Amino acid sequence: MTEELIFIVDSTKELMGNAITHLEKEFRNIRAGKASPAMLGGVNVDYYGALTPLSQIANVSTMDAHTITVQPWEKNMLQGIEKAIMLANLGFNPMNNGEIIIINVPVLTEDRRKELSKQAKAAAEYAKVSIRNDRREAMNEIKKAEASEDMKSNTEVDIQKLTDNHISQVDDLYKIKDQEIMKV
Repeated sequence: MTEELIFIVDSTKELMGNAITHLEKEFRNIRAGKASPAMLGGVNVDYYGALTPLSQIANVSTMDAHTITVQPWEKNMLQGIEKAIMLANLGFNPMNNGEIIIINVPVLTEDRRKELSKQAKAAAEYAKVSIRNDRREAMNEIKKAEASEDMKSNTEVDIQKLTDNHISQVDDLYKIKDQEIMKV
């Protein structure tokens, strides 16, 4: 196999791995049990004109299994943090007591579990689409490569095996997350 084909396979493997990593990150944001500071991991706050991750402007912790507290390092940020949590569309209703923001994480109802399962399924499908797009790009690059037809054919088989492997990883991750969500 030529260096060019090896590079195509390696870069495709890396891109597909990134899709899996992104999916795992998305799944961490979908809560399935008790309250966790990671649930607010995707919240970005307008901090003096720049979108900043919540964890960089406040202390996020849990009081108990159903309560998250957010204590900003600057009290004037309370309103902005509260607004950012609402805009993040996480299904939380933050309460501001003038010192900290308290978020009561509701117990999951059956309907909410089904909704979260659909959200996880959509994230898994998005990851699969990303992996298939990476495969398509790799196949196009292989066709343009300067190598024998046999080498190109073997490389296409390798890319397909990579694709199948990563798609099956996505399916496995989804099954685990779905069981976690649906467990009462």
